[in-house]
Amino acid sequence: MVAVSTLLIGSIPSPPRNGLDLGPLQLRAYGVMIALGVLASVWLSRRRWASRGGNPDQISRVAVWGVIAGLIGARLYHVITDWKKFQSDGWLDALAIWQGGLGIPGGMTAGILVGLWMIRRQHMNQGEAIAAIVPTLPLAQAIGRLGNWFNQELFGGPTDLPWGLEIDEAHRPAQYLDVETFHPTFLYEAVWNLLLCGLLLLLDRRRRLLDVPTLVTDPRRVSRPGSLMAVYVLGYGLGRLWIEAVRIDPASLILGVRVNIWMSLVLIAGSAAYLVWLRRRAPGPRRPVLPT
Repeated sequence: MVAVSTLLIGSIPSPPRNGLDLGPLQLRAYGVMIALGVLASVWLSRRRWASRGGNPDQISRVAVWGVIAGLIGARLYHVITDWKKFQSDGWLDALAIWQGGLGIPGGMTAGILVGLWMIRRQHMNQGEAIAAIVPTLPLAQAIGRLGNWFNQELFGGPTDLPWGLEIDEAHRPAQYLDVETFHPTFLYEAVWNLLLCGLLLLLDRRRRLLDVPTLVTDPRRVSRPGSLMAVYVLGYGLGRLWIEAVRIDPASLILGVRVNIWMSLVLIAGSAAYLVWLRRRAPGPRRPVLPT
């Protein structure tokens, strides 16, 4: 057992409640944070698409279908990878999405695929639409992660760092009942995603990512469609890899390793391989044809 000093320089308190009662209705903070993240992503995507000369309403339609698919995919991923919990607690709990439990890899996969389908259905420029939307996805994830803070869940191991997260005894693992503060992995992932969002915005603005020259008479440079998406997946996988290693919540294992760590490795390997493949396929600069 890890002993943590009670003489703390500081700590992050957990919210006393995870919802708000509105008469007979209860507003769950977890759902509110997800909704705010989606709204922030859609707002920024609409602005970015409009700056490219597109119709912002097209982004809203992509978002509606992408979010629905993302939520379904995220919940299915969580239920499939943590099926033992639902087998013991009851399969009806699989519908209780407000209690937490969304698998981001599943949400990413389903949301992206359906989003791409909507982009093509609306005859949007696929490369420009991807560039407009992708940098906003980690912004939504960063805001949505705050829902875990309200639920006092998915935290890391004990720590006496100044930013240690205070967890009520009712939410602590049995082996850590005498420990008060833990790594705030929700905060780590939120900050990581915000930095990833900033990186993607910078890469897109400078058009530096996997740039390939066009005609000699046209010095502009354009990014290959999909390269920004690959950087997003790579960045998310790298962040989730080390954050998942810090977490201590129960999880399904494969060969003694958490499933989400394996999934992070798959995301990292796949996106890195795709970026290398794009770089190798990028044509070299054309030489000007000299007059004869």
